[in-house]
Amino acid sequence: MNASLKVAASRWFMTEIQSLARGLMILDAIVDESRGLSVTELAERLDIDKSSASRLIKTLARFDYVQQENGSRRYVLGKRLHHIGFHMLNRWPIREKAKKYLYRLVRETGECSHTAIYAEGKALVIDDVEAEASLRVVGGIGRLLPLHCTAVGKSLLAFSELALPDDLRPLMPRTITDRNQLAAHLDMVRANGYAFDDEEHEPGVRCLAAPVYDPYGTPIASIGISGPTVRMTPERIEPLAQMVIQAACELSAELGYRQGKMP
Repeated sequence: MNASLKVAASRWFMTEIQSLARGLMILDAIVDESRGLSVTELAERLDIDKSSASRLIKTLARFDYVQQENGSRRYVLGKRLHHIGFHMLNRWPIREKAKKYLYRLVRETGECSHTAIYAEGKALVIDDVEAEASLRVVGGIGRLLPLHCTAVGKSLLAFSELALPDDLRPLMPRTITDRNQLAAHLDMVRANGYAFDDEEHEPGVRCLAAPVYDPYGTPIASIGISGPTVRMTPERIEPLAQMVIQAACELSAELGYRQGKMP
C-alpha cells in the first residue's frame, strides 16, 4: 500500500472510531434521561452539528438501539438494548437467589417487592414481584432509579462507599436536594438498618429497602418493598422494615455472608 492510500485508510479508520464513540455517547446520554432526548439536545451535548447528530441517531435507530417516541421528536432506548439488558439481568445470580425472598415479602407485607443493584450512577431494578391488591405500585424490571430519593438508592448509598450523586434534582416536594442534609439522612439510614422513601420519588408512594451483602461484607444490592401511603401508614413502617431487613439478612447469608458480620 502506498503512502497516500495508507493516509486515506488511517483517516477512514479514525472517522469510524469517532462515529462509534459518538454513538456510544448518545446511548449514554439517552440512558441518563428517562424522558429521552431530541436531535437538537443531543447535538448540544456532543458539541456537534445537528446534521451529524441526526445521521448518528438514525443509524442507531436503524439497528433498533434507539427509537423515536410516538408523537414526539425525542429518542429513547430501543428494543435491541432492552433485549440485551434482559439477557444481562438473567445472568446475575443474585436475581434468582433473591426471587424467593421477593415472593415472601409480597406474601408477608401485601406490597410489591424488588431487587436493585448499582449501575450507571443509579439503582437498577433487576427484579420485581407485584402484589395482588388492586391498588398497588407497578414497577418494571430494568428501570433506573435515582439514588438520592428512592429507598433502594439510599440503601446502596448508605451502606457502600459510593460518593453522593451530583444530581440532586427535586422530583417531589419531599426530595432531599441538599448534600449536607442527604449525608445526615444517610447516617440515620445506617443507624436504622434500612432506607425509607416517604413520597420522595413518586406521589402517594412509600418504599423501604435494606442492603444485601456478598461473602466479603460488600453491599452488592438492595431488596425492598413499595406501596401506597394509604396502606404503608406511619405505624406500619417499623414492622414492615423489620420484615425487609430479615429478608435482606437471610439473602446475604445464603450468598455466603455471616450474620455476625452485619453492621
